[in-house]
Amino acid sequence: MTDFRQHSPLLITAACLVVIIAGVQAAASLLVPLLLAMFIACICLPPLHWLVNKGLPATWAVLLVTLGLVLLGAFLSIFVGASIADFSQNIPTYQERLQGQTTQLLAWLSGLGINISNDMALDAFNPAAAMGFAGKLLAGFGNALANTFFIVLTVIFLMFEALSLPNKWAVIGEHAPSTDAISTFLKSVNQYLVIKTWISLATGAVVSIWLAVLSVDYPLLWGLLAFLFNYVPNIGSIIAAVPAVLLALVQLGADTALYTGLGYIAVNIIMGNVIEPRFMGKGVGLSTLIVFVSLVFWGWLLGPVGMLLSVPLTMIVKLALEANPKTQWIAILLGPDIEPITDKIS
Repeated sequence: MTDFRQHSPLLITAACLVVIIAGVQAAASLLVPLLLAMFIACICLPPLHWLVNKGLPATWAVLLVTLGLVLLGAFLSIFVGASIADFSQNIPTYQERLQGQTTQLLAWLSGLGINISNDMALDAFNPAAAMGFAGKLLAGFGNALANTFFIVLTVIFLMFEALSLPNKWAVIGEHAPSTDAISTFLKSVNQYLVIKTWISLATGAVVSIWLAVLSVDYPLLWGLLAFLFNYVPNIGSIIAAVPAVLLALVQLGADTALYTGLGYIAVNIIMGNVIEPRFMGKGVGLSTLIVFVSLVFWGWLLGPVGMLLSVPLTMIVKLALEANPKTQWIAILLGPDIEPITDKIS
């Protein structure tokens, strides 16, 4: 009985987490548009505050930012939406060609004396499955954006609320709780999302231009995928590159596939190792294991959109843990590698 009482707080916490996770998964259809709206609203806050600081009324500032969102959404619907539909329709053809090329490769290896079972090889490594995965991922993201009116409306309300919240806090006065930790947390989240978004936009633009130069089909589509998966460090660039490289292999041959892969490697080395650390700093980051676990967890919990938002969501959790002195140790465990502490010998 004593042991149970000692561990009962831990058991209660674990039980609460299980109930919360089950509830989140059951409400995923409602939470996914809300999370997208909050994500978009955080990105829109800097230009919104800039317009307000320039003397523009809050209503007009929100309307201008919303107009920009609508124009961007129209662009994605017209150009990228058509590419998603066309690519999804051609996936069976691409998968058949990839399976044929895999069979030819196995036959060539067999001629060199390396005998590998065709069925066993396709079960262990089937490149055609990557094309199907990319199609499902893009379709899931498209389904989440299908409720565009609800997302845009929620973003508008969030922007109005963000502008009015300081006034409400001032009216509450001395009865309001301390805002230092909340302000630090919100500033860190907003800074992370804005910087990451600009770097992701640059990554997607360069990838689209490079693939267009190589004449690979759907360059805007692969640029969008590179933009989305740039939020997932370390492994996101690999996931985004695989379907584009395979398509280049099917469409234009091994040489173009090689150039495509080298382009992805160069872009992600420059963006991830040179530009991003310069603007992001070393204070924000996750370990490679946590990145992979968060990708699997949020993908299981919220579907394809959860995979795309896995690292931002985990970063928000990490920043919230850092804001509380009692949970800072968990944030350190979630973070990247740190230099070992060595005793100085005088």
